[in-house]
Amino acid sequence: MLDLVIIGASAAGASAGIYAARKNLNFKIIAKETGGEIATSGEVANFPGWGKILGKDISEKFQEHLRMYNVYPETGLLAKKIKINDNNFEITAQEEKKEKKYQAKSVIIATGMKPRRLSIDGEKKFRNKGVTYCSVCDAPLFKGKTVAVIGGGNSALESAIMLKDIAKKVYLLNIHSKFKGDEILIEKIKESEKIKTIYNATTTKIIGDNFVNTIQYKNKKTEKQEIKVQGVFVHIGMKPNTNFIPKKLETNDYGEIITNKICQTNIKGIFAAGDVTNIPYKQIAIASGQGVTAALSSINYLNKIK
Repeated sequence: MLDLVIIGASAAGASAGIYAARKNLNFKIIAKETGGEIATSGEVANFPGWGKILGKDISEKFQEHLRMYNVYPETGLLAKKIKINDNNFEITAQEEKKEKKYQAKSVIIATGMKPRRLSIDGEKKFRNKGVTYCSVCDAPLFKGKTVAVIGGGNSALESAIMLKDIAKKVYLLNIHSKFKGDEILIEKIKESEKIKTIYNATTTKIIGDNFVNTIQYKNKKTEKQEIKVQGVFVHIGMKPNTNFIPKKLETNDYGEIITNKICQTNIKGIFAAGDVTNIPYKQIAIASGQGVTAALSSINYLNKIK
């Protein structure tokens, strides 16, 4: 019987693991892979203390820190189920063709989110080569360039507003005939001469050589259209990695796990941290802090049940 199982090995999971190790808990970290979205995010310029650093390097720094305490996440494991027993939990994970089960007194869910993809030609090929899903992370890299923002909700509107002060020109492609975001953001979009909105635009292809240079779209009235751009910001929503959680675990309308300020969920012994939760900002530094909080909350819980 383990004290704790941490599901996820990116910012929140690794940070939780560091604190669990410092408190000498009997625990394991299980994950599909280390790093998660961070490892594929390209250059990060807003992580405190590091200046500009590649996402994959941040991920490796987390793992180096864990290794200082002889902690090695078990990877290649996809969480499938958490069963609630009387005073503990059974975590089932899939490893290739076989299942592995873990018994633990507490659980920290730190599985993050993944951006919804366009699923069009060129999107995967040019990820981190002009295609990005994080304006806060990557907008400064496109100073003076022409970019496209895809989406019609608040995240797309906020991205375009941010980019208008950085980029040379911003095209905002909305698949719908009107925006779904807040009116105050919509007004800011309309007021900006640097933002050109294209409604009823279905993005069909991203083109480039070594880097993005063109985006294709079509609408109801015209055939294929092309725009010359050097960056594509995709903001069509995020999807939390929660398909394995117990039905009793409370989530919001977006599927994010609801936690209080110390990362407790509605189920005693289950904690959640990072982007998988209903925290309002999805940032690496915030996820790390939540991972620490979740670990300390778990330790406090274990002390009480002992």
